Amino acid sequence: MTHLNLDLYSPKATGLFMSRLHPLAERHAVEKLGWLRAAVLGANDGTLSTGSLIVGVASSHATHGNILVAGLSALVAGALSMAAGEYVSVSSQADSEHADIAREKHELATDWESEVSELAGIYQKRGLDEDLSHKVAVTLMKHDALGAHARDELGLSEATAARPIQAAFASATAFASGALLPVLVAVLTPVAWVSWGVSLTSVVALAVLGVVGALAGGAAPLRPALRVTFWGIVAMIVTGGIGRLFGM
Repeated sequence: MTHLNLDLYSPKATGLFMSRLHPLAERHAVEKLGWLRAAVLGANDGTLSTGSLIVGVASSHATHGNILVAGLSALVAGALSMAAGEYVSVSSQADSEHADIAREKHELATDWESEVSELAGIYQKRGLDEDLSHKVAVTLMKHDALGAHARDELGLSEATAARPIQAAFASATAFASGALLPVLVAVLTPVAWVSWGVSLTSVVALAVLGVVGALAGGAAPLRPALRVTFWGIVAMIVTGGIGRLFGM
């Protein structure tokens, strides 16, 4: 698992120190956006892509066995694809973070005063006067110079640090979880009703995922649910039409 330098975020760092002072400190939706985005995206993609594929194959008058093979193949291939894509994407982010940290280390070692001025300038833009911003910058840099610049100049923290393996595993698991439902429906439904059963179940599942994702992220659920339901219906209609066309 890839981490930023943990020295930047020691137990003495400002965030953790403040959380100890305030054990009931507020928790905000933004803290969950990283894993929430991957989980909701993966589950939605798993349900929509696998359900649509099953509907398309079933609409072509395929046998029950062929439908199940297509569904299981879509589940496995989609989960691996999500894992690989997320791993590559988050690894690139981690590489950029590490490069920024290395550059900051070099700048702190070679031009301390400029880095103090740079950090003070950031605090001035946030509303502190020149004298106070300089004192705050000096104090924080004496305590943890690299951590202060990583947090306030680069916007990096332990909570938002890129973790490629974790992201890949989460995306694959979420996709497989979403894809499992239409596959199970296809297994349990008579072949003549697979298209309708999978379509209805997938659309309902997408709506539920939209509501859950919106509520977990602190947003109103109606628009996300309608949005994902609409595109789910469109996908089912299109793939079902293609299946019927080739089946004829």
